[in-house]
Amino acid sequence: MVRSNEAMPRGARLDSPGTLHHVIVRGIERRDIVYDDRDRKNLLTRMGDIAVETETPIYAWALMNNHVHILLRSGPRGLPTYMRRLLSGYAIWLNRRHERHGHLFQNRYKSIVCEEDSYFKELVRYIHLNPLRAGSVGDLGELDRYAWSGHAVVMGRLQQKWQNDKYVLKWFGETVGEARRAYRKYISEGVEKGQRPDLVGGGLVRSQGGWSAVKAMRHSGNIEKSDERILGSGGFVETVLTQADEKVRYQFPSGELIRRAGELIEKICREREINIDALRSGSRVREVSRVRSQLAGALVQELGLSLSEAARQLGVTTSAIENSLKRKKKKV
Repeated sequence: MVRSNEAMPRGARLDSPGTLHHVIVRGIERRDIVYDDRDRKNLLTRMGDIAVETETPIYAWALMNNHVHILLRSGPRGLPTYMRRLLSGYAIWLNRRHERHGHLFQNRYKSIVCEEDSYFKELVRYIHLNPLRAGSVGDLGELDRYAWSGHAVVMGRLQQKWQNDKYVLKWFGETVGEARRAYRKYISEGVEKGQRPDLVGGGLVRSQGGWSAVKAMRHSGNIEKSDERILGSGGFVETVLTQADEKVRYQFPSGELIRRAGELIEKICREREINIDALRSGSRVREVSRVRSQLAGALVQELGLSLSEAARQLGVTTSAIENSLKRKKKKV
């Protein structure tokens, strides 16, 4: 039996520091949210400045006329704080500049919690190809230089200091040159895929890749937990919902516990000669990954931190911590 919540209305937002979100913001009644390049520059400047202030890493983005896509990781202050500052500040500025009145954005922006290992690269590609699919650029060559998408930043053609293009490139290769070539090839291969409705929401059908997969599951009698706010496997959905239930209990760990966690991280990094910034940047260098895995076990199993707080301390997602603990358990 397949269990699905797709018919249910959207519930409360799921968020904790370190959570990967695909955010979609649309203009009210799908009207334009930018009217010229000055508006675009203002919105991007706000996006970046607030990201830096709130320690919110941004990996991919595409600014269209009536909507914007952002792939980001929730910072210590949470996604709602970041989005509230971004949208309210820009709306006030735009209304004053164009002497308009009323709401600019839909009342509720869409945020989908995403399983990083399965969807990070797919989401970067989907978001960065938006201008090409919409006809804002004619081909990939134009997209490489297009100012209103994060693709040109990853390609090294433009610079946005607030965009974490280095983390994106680490998914494609060890050196910048190698990674950019592999990334560009991956983007090129996505052009023919066209629209990807499976990447703009959560729930069972999207997470399983379509109705055919869901029907196959139903036929085999498999049970897969799902939630329309989450794009990921049943195990990932279970983890996110469990973390949400624990949020009140673990949201503010004691100062002593955080101090001890910080000391442990510093100690292990010093002993293994690992830079803490590299550790918390999501670096996939083998030795850094090993130390991060070691620390994940120590923070959760020895100090008693929640998965979400351990993720915040190590600069990764809760699913990354959970997967690390599962691998350790298999080795025992």
